[in-house]
Amino acid sequence: MLLRARVVLPMVQPAIADGVVEITGRRLARISRWREFSTSEKRDVIDLGDIVLMPGLVNAHCHLDYSDMAGMLPAPKTFSDWIKGILALKSHWNYADYARSWLNGARMLVRHGVTTVADIEAVPELLPEVWDATPLRVFSFLEMTGVKSQRPAEAILQEAFQILESLAHRRNRGGFSPHAPYSTTAALLQLSAACARARGRWVTTHVAESLEEFEMFMDRRGAMFDWLKSQRDVTDCGGISPIQHLERQGVLGDNFLAVHVNYLAPGDAELLARRGASVTHCPRSHAYFGHQPFPRAALAAAGVNLCLGTDSLASVNKQQKQLPELNLFSEMQQFVSTMPEVSAAEILAMATVHGARALGLAGSVGELSAGAEADLIALPFGGMLKDAAESVVQHRGEVAAVMIEGEWVVQPKL
Repeated sequence: MLLRARVVLPMVQPAIADGVVEITGRRLARISRWREFSTSEKRDVIDLGDIVLMPGLVNAHCHLDYSDMAGMLPAPKTFSDWIKGILALKSHWNYADYARSWLNGARMLVRHGVTTVADIEAVPELLPEVWDATPLRVFSFLEMTGVKSQRPAEAILQEAFQILESLAHRRNRGGFSPHAPYSTTAALLQLSAACARARGRWVTTHVAESLEEFEMFMDRRGAMFDWLKSQRDVTDCGGISPIQHLERQGVLGDNFLAVHVNYLAPGDAELLARRGASVTHCPRSHAYFGHQPFPRAALAAAGVNLCLGTDSLASVNKQQKQLPELNLFSEMQQFVSTMPEVSAAEILAMATVHGARALGLAGSVGELSAGAEADLIALPFGGMLKDAAESVVQHRGEVAAVMIEGEWVVQPKL
């Protein structure tokens, strides 16, 4: 199959005017200019017309389970209040609610150009059935806590491990998600990191998300510390940042995806970079909670791999009274509104190649290159080549077409 477009945006090489992508089976075979194909080859082309053809987006942090919670939790006064609110909301949900919510979220992602997602799975009973119900490439990270239940860390990890070992899927994978430093024990963090490293799996954790969490670990004070000090051993708090806490437990590594990282102590950015960890920023969730400005410059200067995610719709504000959807383009636009100095090309890299790298999929997804998976999206574009990246970042609405593993899951209108 040959796909011709006004612009091809490979992400790992300069944009190509009047470009062609050649697909063989599930993979890309060649990305080049139209004029470089022979007359005989051109007979089999599908001309998409005024389109930007680019790799599918990689959403490096999501909670598909909570998609139907959009608009249910108004922005709270404190982060701890939000946690209490979502726990109360979840107490009224059943399996059917979560399954419906998961699938609704997956459909939103596909319509808006995501082909790979790192999802936090709080209801592992949904797997693998929901995997089979979506064309998405899904990394399901099993969420683990243990503070409230007081279950031994060994039992929690063994349960998650057995679930992951029982799941076999050609396209999808599973990993571990100790929820956050404040909601897990040191033992669970240590065991999760060691097991993941031994088994070649990935780990993701919410970390340094709120000022309350930062104050809890650094200063042994604040709303979160006061709430949790009767529920967990807080001897691990005091004089240490959440990032340093994870380092102490052996969590940081090149198989680790740190989510949020809104608050840094001196040396934290360099520590993340030295360990090869990646960081996912979720701009709309960041705005919902009113966090201090995301420390992008410090993280980038240290050389940390920065990605973009949607988080869950339980922490995204309504826009003009409209319920939000899972939409990585909306995250890019929120990012631009707070960091206009960052180029469109760099923002797109965060939503494609950087996310792929964070999940161990560099060279396979998030880029158009020979041998990569044939995961493509098409967006309307009638402008100049130099404006293509900016046009993609500012895209509104659904995409024109989506292909995953060489199969159209949203058909182009020819």
